[in-house]
Amino acid sequence: MKKLLAVIATGTLGLLLVGCGSTKTSSSGDTSPTDSSVTQFNDADVMFAQMMIPHHEQAIELSDMALDPTMGASEEVLSLAKDIKAAQDPEIDQMTTLLESWGQPTSMDSSMDHSEMMSGMLTVQEIEYLGTLRGTAFDTAWIQAMLKHHEGAIEMATNVQNDGINSDVQKLAATIIAGQQAEVNEMWELLS
Repeated sequence: MKKLLAVIATGTLGLLLVGCGSTKTSSSGDTSPTDSSVTQFNDADVMFAQMMIPHHEQAIELSDMALDPTMGASEEVLSLAKDIKAAQDPEIDQMTTLLESWGQPTSMDSSMDHSEMMSGMLTVQEIEYLGTLRGTAFDTAWIQAMLKHHEGAIEMATNVQNDGINSDVQKLAATIIAGQQAEVNEMWELLS
């Protein structure tokens, strides 16, 4: 009888522990136990983070270009470049952390060309051309390039708001839309 009670108690405890555990739901619906709270994500969340990381990295590259004293960028462009870099560096860290917590690679399959899916990305030739400009010509071309880039990021963030399910991604997308739209408005004012 004592053995039976011990088995029942152990089984009940096991069920309680399983019931209290959390699960991670992947895009395929598979679940596995985790030590943290329930984390749900789908393919749209993963793709957004994997694509937005290199998208942000290019914005930082463009910002670093503007911050190079030899480019002769205006104070307005320098200020904007500093703001862009300050906002997007931590967002890259956040997306990297999310992907790692989901057990997903931090970059997309490199054997496929995803550039068409990353709206607003500049080509190598466009970046090289930008590097040949100085002063006012640089400012104008840089702002036009960054406008295109930001509008692409806003489009990507809007898409994941419609298709993604992860709450952290939803918050990040809203932050990207709000922050980059404010910078877009500022850039349009600088062009006019």
